[in-house]
Amino acid sequence: MTFIRHRRASFAPSPQTARPCPRLGPLAALVLALAVIAAPVRAKVFSPETFTLDNGMQVVVISNHRAPVVTHMVWYKVGSADEQSGYSGIAHFLEHLMFKGTKTRAPGEFSKIVAENGGQENAFTSYDYTAYHQTIAREHLETMMAMEADRMTNLVLTDEIIEPERQVVREERRMRTDNNPSAILGEHVSESLYRNYPYRRPIIGYDHEIVAMTRKNIIDFYKHWYAPNNAILVVAGDITAKELKPLAEKYYGVIPRGPKIDRLRPAEPPQEAARIVAMKHTQVRQPSWRRSYIAPSYLYGETEHADALQVLTEILGGGGTSRLYRKLVIDDKLAVGAGSHYSPDSRGPTQFMVYASPRPGVTLPQVEAAVQAEIDKIEADGVTADEVARAKKRMLAGAVFARDSFTAGAQTLGAALAVGQKVADVEAWPERIAAVTADQIKAAAKFVFVKKHSVTAFLMEDKEPKE
Repeated sequence: MTFIRHRRASFAPSPQTARPCPRLGPLAALVLALAVIAAPVRAKVFSPETFTLDNGMQVVVISNHRAPVVTHMVWYKVGSADEQSGYSGIAHFLEHLMFKGTKTRAPGEFSKIVAENGGQENAFTSYDYTAYHQTIAREHLETMMAMEADRMTNLVLTDEIIEPERQVVREERRMRTDNNPSAILGEHVSESLYRNYPYRRPIIGYDHEIVAMTRKNIIDFYKHWYAPNNAILVVAGDITAKELKPLAEKYYGVIPRGPKIDRLRPAEPPQEAARIVAMKHTQVRQPSWRRSYIAPSYLYGETEHADALQVLTEILGGGGTSRLYRKLVIDDKLAVGAGSHYSPDSRGPTQFMVYASPRPGVTLPQVEAAVQAEIDKIEADGVTADEVARAKKRMLAGAVFARDSFTAGAQTLGAALAVGQKVADVEAWPERIAAVTADQIKAAAKFVFVKKHSVTAFLMEDKEPKE
């Protein structure tokens, strides 16, 4: 399982985008076990309590009494992949506008109250969900719930509010994408990797569509998607479900259920041609190479490979002891960095990415050949039992700390439920990872590493012409 934290006024990168947000970029893959691999008992992760309000809002409580603090999160089951064609970026735009005023609170009052009470707040938008969160002393939880419930239905949007924020969003796009060669290339990779699935569109949106978006478009989107039956409340920290339920009913339970929502998305057609995307830019100082293979997630495609692919990415490119890093960086000294990434936590198809950045004097085709050689070895010979054991140990080692966090459980469970997984899926993760075999990893590698299912990207320096 993975989760992403993000600062407000930004979009949350997911496995489908390689653009990290400044300040709080994507976290490494979350390690979620509470027992060693050999433990004979059924492992649990967060042991949450759950219930559902009469209006359809799901509530999850993760008790942690180490300090009188809580993290309060509301997750909406809508992200950029749920946008209609021609309206890219509307989910992220609305995330910005949710920090404006309501019928009872002035613009900025929400954030001011959080700050005055010593709390921290933020929000993020991904392909599959939008989430709002506050971490604050337990005594102020009821205030947070009242304010969050208020903006679920009472947001006030006028042209005077929308237009200045539109310029903020456009500037964000210029800063994070248009002025960043890697981010520009990342957009082209996504557009090439996904032929039809809406992950091909950028979360932040295209500038011309941000400009064209009307007040009515935004309000219609808000009224359609922001309803209790399309939301999940997750509270982690110094509280129990018995204590939270009356508050949830008081503030969220009184909001009328919205219409039934179907998250209809087009399917991804078969891919029969390998694609290459190459970009030169004067701002590039470190060339890089990467290849993205379309891959199954927990909920899309050949889902039986998802757990094996997680262990595979740890063996192949998961840090300083991985095959790619040892071979390219340490042994052959071809690259300054190399690795891989895969996360199955998405509603649609995801990607398995391998990457490397060459040392001075080494060409991109050289590092490409070196990465391909390591992939060929795994396809031909598989991985060793020792590699599998060590990878699992690394993946499971940090899990004992997950329960101590006031955000890890809320982040992980909220994201999983928002894409369509269940609490039991999160809780069973350690068991599933522990059960992965070398044969399953080899089969998963053969399934994913198909050249015609990939996009290869080259980022190169474009030296300014001499005068």
